[in-house]
Amino acid sequence: MTFWNLYFILKFYLFATGHLSPIWLANLALAAALAASAPIRRRSLRIARQVVALAIAVPLVHREAHLPPLARLVEALHEVGTFSFRYWMEILPRVLPPALLIGVALALVAYFVVNRWVRVSTFVLIALAAMPLWQAGTALSARGAQSAGMPSALAEQAAPSADRNAALGAFRAQESQRQVSFGHLSGDSSAQFDVIVLHVCSLAWDDLDAAKVRNHPMLSHFDYLFTNFSSAASYSGPAAIRVLRASCGQEAHDDLYKRAPQQCYLFSQLAQAGYTVQTLLNHDGHFDNFLQVVHDNIGAPDAPMLPNTDAPVAMHAFDGSEIRDDYATLANWYAHRASTSGPVALYYNTISLHDGNRVVGSTMSSIDSYPLRATRLMSDVDRLADLIAASGRRAVIVFVPEHGAALRGDSNQVAGLREIPTPRIVHVPVGVRLVGFPGSHGPTTVIDAPSSFLALAQLLSNLVSNSPFKPGVTLSQYAADLPRTQMVGENEGTVTMLTGAGYAVRTPDGVWIDEK
Repeated sequence: MTFWNLYFILKFYLFATGHLSPIWLANLALAAALAASAPIRRRSLRIARQVVALAIAVPLVHREAHLPPLARLVEALHEVGTFSFRYWMEILPRVLPPALLIGVALALVAYFVVNRWVRVSTFVLIALAAMPLWQAGTALSARGAQSAGMPSALAEQAAPSADRNAALGAFRAQESQRQVSFGHLSGDSSAQFDVIVLHVCSLAWDDLDAAKVRNHPMLSHFDYLFTNFSSAASYSGPAAIRVLRASCGQEAHDDLYKRAPQQCYLFSQLAQAGYTVQTLLNHDGHFDNFLQVVHDNIGAPDAPMLPNTDAPVAMHAFDGSEIRDDYATLANWYAHRASTSGPVALYYNTISLHDGNRVVGSTMSSIDSYPLRATRLMSDVDRLADLIAASGRRAVIVFVPEHGAALRGDSNQVAGLREIPTPRIVHVPVGVRLVGFPGSHGPTTVIDAPSSFLALAQLLSNLVSNSPFKPGVTLSQYAADLPRTQMVGENEGTVTMLTGAGYAVRTPDGVWIDEK
C-alpha cells in the first residue's frame, strides 16, 4: 500500500490547499478495496491489479482536480512534443521548482521513517472514512440553517453558483444579439487611410507591470486607449478568431469553430467598405495550425498571406522555428504597399513576446529577456508610425494583444502557462493611433468602461464611416457610446468571470470556484 498511501496523503494535502475537491466515498471505496485484497503471489496478477486500480484512480483525480477535458490534455501532450530541448530545460524548473522537489524528498523520508513504526494505511483509511461523515454533518447543518432562515457557508455557496450560471446565460444571450455594421470609406483620396491591425501574442497589463515597462512612450502615443479590455481568450487560435470576428458579440468558445455569419468577420466588413485585405505574420504560422485559422476567419478569401522571408531572424521560438524582426517585416511590407492602389487593411500577427523565445545571440531565458523584447516591440510600433508619417500617407494602427504572457503565474498555473483564462491574462492593453492626422491630436481618449472586440469594431466603424482625416474633427467623438462587454474569459471547458472579491472559475464539470 506504500504507493497508494502516498496517493491519498497527496490528496489530503491538495484538498487542504484548495487545489482538489475529492469525492471521498469513491476514494474510501478504492482504498478499502486495495487494503482488503489478499496478497497475490503471481506477478502478472499483481500487475493487473495495479493497472485496474490506476484505471480508476487516474480518471478520479482528473475529475476531482477540475482539470481541462481529457481531449484538451491529449492535445496539450501533442503540443509539448514540439518543444525544443532548451525550452524544456527552461520550463521544467517552473513546473518542478527545486524547493518543491526538496520538500517532496523530505516528506518521503519522513513517511518511510514513520511507516516503519506505524501502520500509515490504517490512519489513511480512518481519515478517508471521517471525511464523508464530516461532509454529511456539514450538509445537515446547512439544511438546518436554511430552514431556520440563517445563512450558512454551503447555502451561500449554492446560491452564487446558480446566480453565476444565470449571469453567464444572460451574457451569452445578450452577446448573440449584438453586431457592428460598417459604412463605406470616403471616396475622397485625401480622407482615405490604411487600417493596420497589430495582433500581439503574450502581452497583458499585468505583464507590463511585471516587466516594469508600463511607462513605455508607445502607450502615450495612442489616440484611443482601452484600459479595461477583455481579450476573452488565453490561447492564440481562439484569440485570432475573436479579433477576426470582432464585428459580432462574444461567442462561446465552442462556437468559435463553427462558421459565423459573414457580417461578423471584421476584415470582410473592411473589404466591403473599400479596403484591399492583406495578411502577414512574423513567424511561419504552423504551430497549432494558426495559418489555417487566419485563412478561415479573415473573411476575405482572396486575401494574400504575404511572405516575411526578407526580414532578418530576430529569435527562435520554443519549437525552434524562426521569428522575424517585427520592424523589418512591417517596413518591408510598407515598401511594397505602394504597389496596391487604394486603402489597405492589414492583419499582422507577431509572436515576438511568446514564452520560450530565444533572442539570436543571447543566452537569456525567455522570462529574463521578456522586458527587452517587450520594449523592442513597442518601440517598433512607434517606428512604424514614424515611417508611415514620413511617407505622407495616413493610417489607423490598432494595437491589440491576443492574451497575456502569464509572466508571473499564479497559485494554479506556473509562469507561461495559460490554461485558465484568468483576468490577469485576458485584461490586455489595446490602443488605436491615427498617423497623418492633420490637426492636433489632443490628449489620449481613455476608454475605461468594460470593453472587448465589439467596442474596437465599433470604433473602427466610426472612423471608416466618417473619416477623421479632415479639418475640424474632434477625435473623442468617435469613442462616444461604445458597446460595453463584461470580462468573461473562455477556454475549452473553462470559463472565468469577475466577482466582487476577485473572480470565479467554472471548471469543466460545471463547478464554480472562487479565486482572488
